[in-house]
Amino acid sequence: MKRKKNLQRSQFYQGWKRFKRHRLAVIGLVWVILFLIAGIIGPWVAPYDYRTGDFLAINQGPTWQHIFGTDNVGHDMFSQILFSVRSALIIAFGATLVSFIIGIILGLWAGLRGGIADMIIMRAVDFMMTLPGFLFALILVIMLGRGYLSLILAIGIPGWAGYARLIRSLVLSMRDGEMVEAARALGASQAHIARRYMLPNVIGSMGVSLAFGIPGDLIQIAGLSIFGMGLRPPIPSFGSMIAQASENILGFPWLLYFPAGIFAITLLSFLFVADGLQEAFSPKGGN
Repeated sequence: MKRKKNLQRSQFYQGWKRFKRHRLAVIGLVWVILFLIAGIIGPWVAPYDYRTGDFLAINQGPTWQHIFGTDNVGHDMFSQILFSVRSALIIAFGATLVSFIIGIILGLWAGLRGGIADMIIMRAVDFMMTLPGFLFALILVIMLGRGYLSLILAIGIPGWAGYARLIRSLVLSMRDGEMVEAARALGASQAHIARRYMLPNVIGSMGVSLAFGIPGDLIQIAGLSIFGMGLRPPIPSFGSMIAQASENILGFPWLLYFPAGIFAITLLSFLFVADGLQEAFSPKGGN
């Protein structure tokens, strides 16, 4: 057991060394950490409440009092962005978790059981992957409503198919391994094999896919808000701020530059981190 832990630590250390060589990934990781911190403490450090408008400072450019300016009803844009970070993180991480849980359950079941179960699940995967994910999410939002839980389910449910397919392929590559065969010979159940041998390896290999999945969910959240199907006002979101700002970009450009710029940097940062993880922990990664 001690030798196995030392081996895992060594593999993680080597992966971290390779990750640090990817400068954009390190820069992206720093931004992602700052983004996460902003999402956690933002509501407590925001200088203004997102529901409070200053009618004496409508459409005001950046000043010391409002460093990102104000919108057409006097909302402080800096505070709006801080609250938007929190809502984006709650929905994106919740939706990714929903997709991952559904995908890992069905992917493990298909890979271990095989036969009819595998065929049914993979045909469902093929069907889900032919559907436009955003359109499916839009329909679910119309059916479920525009709350946090509804958006998490609407974005998370259509996203399970890709995870299930990847997990199934990982399970198939391990299913006939020596350890799994030995466990079967000793009478281990499928549930025990999945929990003891499959799940730890699958979760480790899925880290990169999760890192790529989060920015995809962030884009869907913003897209739903732009179409007016995001969180209900007055709760702010990046998509709603970008949609409103695009109508007055010539007169009040700061309304678009700050939320769109921060959102774009965040997406790039998550993608840089995912790319760095892929390079660092890939079986073909260098030493």
